[in-house]
Amino acid sequence: MLIDILAAAAGEATPQNKFGFLEAMEQGGMIAWTIFGVLVIMSVGSFYILITKLFEQNKIFSQFKSIRSGAFWRASSLKEGSAKLEKNSAWRQLVDDALAAEEQHTKMTDSLEAHDWLHGSLARSEASINSKLAGGLPFLATVGATAPFVGLLGTVIGIYRALINIGLAGSASIDKVAGPVGEALIMTAIGLLVAVPAVLAYNWLQGRNKKIAELLSGFSTDILANIASRGSVKPAVTAAPAKPAPKPAPAAAKPATATKA
Repeated sequence: MLIDILAAAAGEATPQNKFGFLEAMEQGGMIAWTIFGVLVIMSVGSFYILITKLFEQNKIFSQFKSIRSGAFWRASSLKEGSAKLEKNSAWRQLVDDALAAEEQHTKMTDSLEAHDWLHGSLARSEASINSKLAGGLPFLATVGATAPFVGLLGTVIGIYRALINIGLAGSASIDKVAGPVGEALIMTAIGLLVAVPAVLAYNWLQGRNKKIAELLSGFSTDILANIASRGSVKPAVTAAPAKPAPKPAPAAAKPATATKA
């Protein structure tokens, strides 16, 4: 008897789930897959911008350590200090642009003050750096603002299809409305899952960009003061740590002399 029961249970077919994600998307057709593809592109683009901008910001903060430690300002001149900075860095760009502006001012024939010319050149250099850092953030803002509505479009289409099925069938049976309603709920959820990380990433990166802009503004002010004072004005920096003096080698022990009896 037990063997017959086990054989009958094993022979029963496992009921298939007809209301899963793929089934709902297949019922939605090309429109559902198109909306889903747009949301996937938005999500991938948002995470790509987040990772690349985070790497770029961390690099700028890391390069600022050499300036904060005083290694740059301990140089005898700005040109010598610029050589100590990493090539193609934002900080070296400010120094090189300031030195180029100082050299160009000597070639001018009008009465433009050096301070105004240098200040304008440094402001233009800061603006170019900040503009580069802000690249990609409008995409995050756009995704955060539009992704819920893209998902809502899929929701509206899914509900519309559910109503059509109810009208054709003449009854609101679960097998007629489960697929379209499931598709509608899935699109709503995906739209929110795409929008929320994009908004959080935008706000976080924007706050870090503001911190970098403050550091750039302070550094350019120090450079302007240093050039205007011909190298006399420098920020207070800590002295370089002195290297410990080498320990003297221990003196060789003298051999003991035997005492005569």
